[in-house]
This record gives sequence, structure tokens and C-alpha cells, in this order.
Amino acid sequence: MVVPTKTPDGKLIFSRGTLQHLTALMPRELVTRAQPSTGWAAHGGQWGVHLTGPLSSEKIRGMPGVTAVFLNIERMAAPTKKELEATWGIQVLDRFTVALHIFRCNARTREARLQVALAELPLLRSNLKNVTAHLERRGGGSRYIMGSGESSMQVQQRLLREKEMKIRKALERLKGKRQLVGQQRRRREFPVISMVGYTNCGKTTLIKALTGDPAIQPRDQLFATLDITAHAGSLPSRMTVLYMDTIGFLSQLPHGLIESFSATLEDVAHSDVIVHVRDVSHPETELQKASVLSTLRGLRLPAPLLDSMVEVHNKVDRVPGYSPKELHAVAVSALLGLGLEELRAQLEDAVLQATGRRILVLRVPLAGAQLSWLHTEATVQDVAVLPEAGVADVRVVISHSAYGRFRKLFPE
Repeated sequence: MVVPTKTPDGKLIFSRGTLQHLTALMPRELVTRAQPSTGWAAHGGQWGVHLTGPLSSEKIRGMPGVTAVFLNIERMAAPTKKELEATWGIQVLDRFTVALHIFRCNARTREARLQVALAELPLLRSNLKNVTAHLERRGGGSRYIMGSGESSMQVQQRLLREKEMKIRKALERLKGKRQLVGQQRRRREFPVISMVGYTNCGKTTLIKALTGDPAIQPRDQLFATLDITAHAGSLPSRMTVLYMDTIGFLSQLPHGLIESFSATLEDVAHSDVIVHVRDVSHPETELQKASVLSTLRGLRLPAPLLDSMVEVHNKVDRVPGYSPKELHAVAVSALLGLGLEELRAQLEDAVLQATGRRILVLRVPLAGAQLSWLHTEATVQDVAVLPEAGVADVRVVISHSAYGRFRKLFPE
């Protein structure tokens, strides 16, 4: 059924009559109409109230099969949440609460847990104001802690500020370490390929298929990856590259979470190539693509990096007879290993173009240190030894800077 609402971000989402009607009737799914927003226009411009349970005329609070109500709005005002939960007798969730809970369940590293704690602070502040307002109405909110000159609310606010400062300092230290590792990686000149895409599109599974790393354990769930992780692999030329696994994107990510988790995407700006992985079996794959591209543009990445992005259509095994409409898109099944060779070839072309690497044949003496140096500083593809001349023709993939160092160390 479709019922009218007031403004979704207002204090009262429903009129009194509508609230009573929702409370008395319990269909399998209730959808409430509201003003459409950017990410949800294709859904008919509707906000949802999703309830699970059989059709019944009983009140919601008396239905044992209903454990929660989800309001598809970014944030509920604390009084609204309190009133609805008191009316229905069950937990009422909004987008922020659901997303934060998912993030909290999947935070495994120290940095991810700190990001979750930072994102949770606005919710704690909101709850604090609600509790304090309740105490003040009862005449207990203005009392001061003995000898401190601070009210209980002021103490709690100060503790939250101190907690935020500690979290931000810890994140800055971890960011510094990550930047140091990135500098070391760039000095060694490993090309970096960042995998981006909507949550649960198969990025981790694709990286596992490309690298053969048995330690990578993909999971079929939302936001299984909350951190940037690096995995070494090789391209057809035997050039070593680093695949960066990133956090999955989400349309209309609540604003309170954007700041906390945008830092995990900063490393994408230092990539040589971006791979946009799409789940073409998803019914809203085009909307997901638009959301990812919008997020990438919001990161203000260099234009050449965005223009050279490789688009991969994953999970084609679920779409019989699938063929990409986009001219340069590569269709793959990371799970079954389909299309991986074509993808590796396209990635190699993109890396060579982005990094300025060249494939050269260099003649070096067998008795010198040149061959050993090339094995260390470049990617040696082939060595053809000419014993009568005491030299070898070495086919290498080498960067412009490495070739300059080679010529400086070993002038002809």
C-alpha cells in the first residue's frame, strides 16, 4: 500500500491518522511516498517502510514476526525515533543506523574500527541531547558535578570531544604510515591498479582470480571490504603490478559516514589505472554505475586517470548470452575465470600507457652487471644469449626513469 507522508526529514514523518493506520494494519510491505531524491528517482521517487510478516489486522507491536521497521530516510530525529518505537514497540531504523551497523560488523583492522567510531559520534551526541532534554523536563538536567563546575551534559560533551580528538589523531598516524608505504611502493615503481565498484560487485573475487592468492577470501555480502588492501600479481609481460582492493560504493551514503570513509579512497588518486568492476547481473547495474562515477568525480581525481578507466562487466555467468554494449568494456566471470586473459591484456596496455613504460631490446655484455641490474629494476621478458659475441639481447619492460638510470650507470 502507498500512504502519504510529511517531509521525510521533519519531526513528524506521518500524520496522526496515517500513523494510527500503519499501526493497525500490517501488510507484508508498506511503502510511503515522499519527495524523490537523486539516487532514488528511478525507484519511483518513494521512500520505504519495510516490514516483514504475514498480512494481518493486528497491531504491529503485537506481531511476533516483525522485529524491526526500516524508514528509508537518511536520519530520523531523536523524538521521531522515540515516538515511533513507543508506538510500535519495536526498533525503528534509518539509513544511517543500518549502514553504520553493517560497517561495524565488517570492521576488522584498527583503521576501519576507528573510522566506524568516528562515524558513530554524531549518533552519540544526538542521543546525549535527547537524554539531557528528558532529564531537564524532570528537573534533573541542570545539576553540577560536585566541585567541577560542569553539568553532567557538559561533562559528557567534553568526553565526546576528547574521544573525537583521540580518534582523529590515531587516524592521522595511520594515514602517515600508509603514505610512507605508498612512497616506498612508488620508489620501487610497482604499477598500481585500483579496483573500484558498487558494494558486492565482485572486486575481491576478481583480484583473487587475477593473482591466484589463496589468502584472499571473498564474501558474498555488502561492505565485506572496509580497507584498502594490496595484492601482487603479474601481467602477460611478467610485469609485477599491485591490485588495490577498495571499499564498495553505495548510492546515497549517509552524510555522516562520507567524511569518515572517504579517507579509505584517497589511495585511488595515486593509482596508475582504475578498474571499474560492475555486477551486470544486478537489476540496477546502470544506477550503480552512475553512483560509482559520481563518487569518483567527487574525489577530484586527475582527469587522465578517469579518462583511461577500464570497465569490467563481472558475473556474466549469471546472464546467458551477455555481450557488453560499451565499446571497450571487458566481460568476465571472476568466479569461473572467464575473460581473464583478455582483461590482463587490456590492463597491460593501460599500464604501459599510463606509466610511460616501454618494451625495449637492450644488448648487454654477459660479463657486466647490466643483466643483473635489469632483473632488479625492470621486467625481463626474454634473454637471447650470443656466446660468440659475449653479449645478450635482453627484452625488457622498463620505465622512463629506470631507463635513464640504466644509461647513466652503463653508458655506451
